[in-house]
Amino acid sequence: MLAMKKVVLLAIAASSASAFAFSPRASVNSAAKTMSVPAVTQFPAKTSPSTSMALSATGGAAAVAEEDSGANLAETLKVGSYFALWYLFNIGYNIYNKQALNALAFPWTIATIQMATGILYFAPLWALGLRKAPKLSGADLKTLLPIALCHTGVHVGAVIALGAGAVSFAHIVKASEPVVTCAANAALLGEVLPMKVYATLLPIIGGVAIASMKELSFTFLALAAAMLSNVSSSLRGVLSKKTMSGKKIGENLDAQNLYAVLTAMSTLLLIPMMLAIEGTGFIPAFKAAVEAGSFTNKSLSTLLLLGGATYYLYNEVAFLALGKVNPVTHAVGNTIKRVVIIVASVVAFKTPMSTGSIIGSSIAIFGTLLYSLAMNSVKK
Repeated sequence: MLAMKKVVLLAIAASSASAFAFSPRASVNSAAKTMSVPAVTQFPAKTSPSTSMALSATGGAAAVAEEDSGANLAETLKVGSYFALWYLFNIGYNIYNKQALNALAFPWTIATIQMATGILYFAPLWALGLRKAPKLSGADLKTLLPIALCHTGVHVGAVIALGAGAVSFAHIVKASEPVVTCAANAALLGEVLPMKVYATLLPIIGGVAIASMKELSFTFLALAAAMLSNVSSSLRGVLSKKTMSGKKIGENLDAQNLYAVLTAMSTLLLIPMMLAIEGTGFIPAFKAAVEAGSFTNKSLSTLLLLGGATYYLYNEVAFLALGKVNPVTHAVGNTIKRVVIIVASVVAFKTPMSTGSIIGSSIAIFGTLLYSLAMNSVKK
């Protein structure tokens, strides 16, 4: 009962923020982020002659207003479903991933399987013509290689962190990514931001520090791996800006196809790394887990595939969701998502959290919201 009260306290950290996300305000196109969906441009609706006649007729305006209301409702439901799936797949990934890591302590192999599973999703779409396949030259692939290396680091770091410690702690540390991003942009791009942006980093740093000191499941490996994921993510953004800004790379390389290409390249990079670090020990460990009676061949294989499928799908749906909302809703959605994942993991795995850890994580997560809002105001 005490644990559940503490979980509720953590959820309260983002509850006030949700009011910002859906309150009436001027709609702003989503700021272009690294590997994010391009901003969605709103085009004025064309009025046909028949519609003009309807407007002039008695009650015509009301009919059109009702039609517009129905269209707005449909769009709201669509965006809501994107966010629901984004959260659902993200929660599912974290739970499936942690269950697989608890059964098999081979994070590099599990990360490789998860990355490769994405190929089973986008390759048929390209083969069947349901999505235009990208066309890339050798020079294009060379340009994308450093970004793919960083993409690999993002995923491997997160998987190792989730295996070495609690899911909640890994996400608390990953909330400090804005600090790394600001440092990387300043060092490699010479980007200096207004003081109000840097001020928002203080609660992030302080919150993560408090949570780390009070975390009951703290391990240095989990902390280091989560920071590796943060550094890799920040460098991926910096390299994308330096190598891809204003440069056309290949054909049909939209945000979703870019993510697919990076997934394929990361899979090829991970295979030799996996073999060098963990060898083929995963196979006898898999058999041992089945012989112990905890899993069957089918159930353990399904668990690994579900981890890979939900990992790819939550990123795919995130592109659809974030491309439909303004930056404020984006920031709030990301903040609430992290809280939801922490709460869900605490409930699913009955992970104990100290009061200090809850307070620290709440401060850090709220700091990430302030950072996102401050960055949005700077970009306007």
